[in-house]
Amino acid sequence: MKLIDLINKIKNTILFNSQNHKELAYIKNNYKNEYKSSKVNLGQIQSQINLEKHDVSVLSDLEFQVFSQFGDDGIINWLTNKLPIKNRTFIEFGVEDYQEANTRFLLVNDYWSGLVIDGSKKNIDSILKEQLYNFFDLDAICNFITTENINQIIRSAKFSEEIGLLSIDVDGNDYWIWKAINSVKPIIVISEYNCLFGYEKPYTVEYDASFVRGTKYKFNYYGASLKSLCDLGSERGYGFIGCNSAGNNAYFIRKDYLQFIDLPILSAVEGYRFASFSEVWKSNGEAMRGAEKVKSLNGLPVYNTKNGQVENISSDEIVKSLIEANKLNRL
Repeated sequence: MKLIDLINKIKNTILFNSQNHKELAYIKNNYKNEYKSSKVNLGQIQSQINLEKHDVSVLSDLEFQVFSQFGDDGIINWLTNKLPIKNRTFIEFGVEDYQEANTRFLLVNDYWSGLVIDGSKKNIDSILKEQLYNFFDLDAICNFITTENINQIIRSAKFSEEIGLLSIDVDGNDYWIWKAINSVKPIIVISEYNCLFGYEKPYTVEYDASFVRGTKYKFNYYGASLKSLCDLGSERGYGFIGCNSAGNNAYFIRKDYLQFIDLPILSAVEGYRFASFSEVWKSNGEAMRGAEKVKSLNGLPVYNTKNGQVENISSDEIVKSLIEANKLNRL
């Protein structure tokens, strides 16, 4: 090959890669600004379909996904349209870069005002660089949430005491954070729960202000059982109305607002869903399923929120209760 041909080949390769880079940057930019996309329009159509439904009996009847990890956008959209919420404000913890979140559809579709919090500066910087941050009424704060700082962080947003929605997902101290919040009175509370603790046991991880999931213990050791959250919700004046189909988010409505939706308060066993996804793997790299996910936590310490004692997980007991209640699809 002549030298000139080689030079031209290198030049064309550089131009080709440069063009590809521009196209990838364009795609990424559109993705980060996808509140303008057809995805949102489809969510609006599904929203109208949901609002015309009669005799909704379970939250799974309402699910659709726009920005939420699973079908929570549909549940949240239906609740916020049915409940007479005056202060259209939300707070969400653990949002990462806010591309996947429970409140993003509320922000871009219904023009709510919000505060999002994440412990990663990189994630918060990514949110601050989005057009979305300037186009909508959103505060994004970088902070590692603890029971000691959560109320101060919330007050910095200068919302009124009554807010529309609080979404808690910190992959660890979720129970303790909700218990500590006294600066706002949300109408809707969504809290992540750990289905592997079962529905009977009032378990949570012990409070540790520096808790980071997957460091001291296994990655699927985090958060609180549905039972603990239901007990806490009841103590704080909330009724539990169910979980999403994926089995990771529990929904609570302040009891003075339950009259506006025709859904009953449920017990933990009535509303419990076993997680459809897996967050733990075998030594050969295969994902654990069903009962083996629960058994992976056997013997680990948990705090009993009923008696205040530290206990060790008996996975056999949890699996037995799940089988008896027909909550496991895979043994």
